[in-house]
Amino acid sequence: MQTNEQELRDAQAFLMEHDDFLVVSHVQPDGDAVSSTLAVGWLLSCLGKNYTMVNEGPIPRRMSYLWHADQIIDLSENPLETTYKHVICVDCADFQRVGQTQKYFAEKAHILNIDHHPTNDAYGSVNLIHPKAAATAEILFDLIEFMGIELTEDVATALYTGLLTDTGGFRYSNTTPKVMAAASKLLQYGVDGPGLSELLLEQLTYPQLRVLTKALNKLQLSEDGTIGWVSITPEDMIETGAANEDLEGIVNYPRNIQGVEVGMLFKVINDNAVKVSLRSAGKVDVAAVAQSFGGGGHVRAAGARIEGNLEQIIKQVVERVKVQL
Repeated sequence: MQTNEQELRDAQAFLMEHDDFLVVSHVQPDGDAVSSTLAVGWLLSCLGKNYTMVNEGPIPRRMSYLWHADQIIDLSENPLETTYKHVICVDCADFQRVGQTQKYFAEKAHILNIDHHPTNDAYGSVNLIHPKAAATAEILFDLIEFMGIELTEDVATALYTGLLTDTGGFRYSNTTPKVMAAASKLLQYGVDGPGLSELLLEQLTYPQLRVLTKALNKLQLSEDGTIGWVSITPEDMIETGAANEDLEGIVNYPRNIQGVEVGMLFKVINDNAVKVSLRSAGKVDVAAVAQSFGGGGHVRAAGARIEGNLEQIIKQVVERVKVQL
């Protein structure tokens, strides 16, 4: 299914009619969020526009190969001195996902909301939302083509990164013929597909391996074996030297166990809050589960931040998943 043409036209008008943009993605950005931020930056540079790319925190170290990745400002270390009237949000399922970047939105800022999450509530002044898209990068691929701008290896690599990571290496059910056609076209611009797969999907850092071991040592299953979960505490993170990016993919381990329908990772943020990531084998709409706790996402991949202590939250979420099952 193609991205809505009227929405593409409205997004193009937003980009053409304004200048001096703030480009933001969600907190703890993944491959799609980072690559989408940079693809928008690249597009704006082609249009001769001024822009600033930011995130609430740092981007994953393994994304440093991307075009101008070092120009995404980490607001936790380098706060801005101004606010912006025109903001482009990419891959943010809801407005709260922009985190502390919203401090730099002008009071009546105009927002272009580009996203692929079905739980997105169209919070933008202009919304380019395609829930059937595998990644926000896929929507940006459509937008760049719609605007008639010739791709380069730099932006093709960014877009391919978004597609690769959000489809699990083109293995998930969101890997459509359209996704494969886009990937094929991107490869023609010199993208190193095997190299990116090795870097993003195969390689592990030593802290990543250590924190994975910690998580798997706490693996639990429901009585009938259809729900599996692991947990990570701040102490685990300190002891292993792991960063947030090292938790990427851990949630898939309980999900991959034969017979498990829903896998979950509970990451303790502090004494009063836990972030839960959920993955479904297909029977359970984990986006609905996440939404019931104030989160969101996709049918098969979703998450939420929940107030409370770890034991209570695990019990609540497991029970909610049981109801869905």
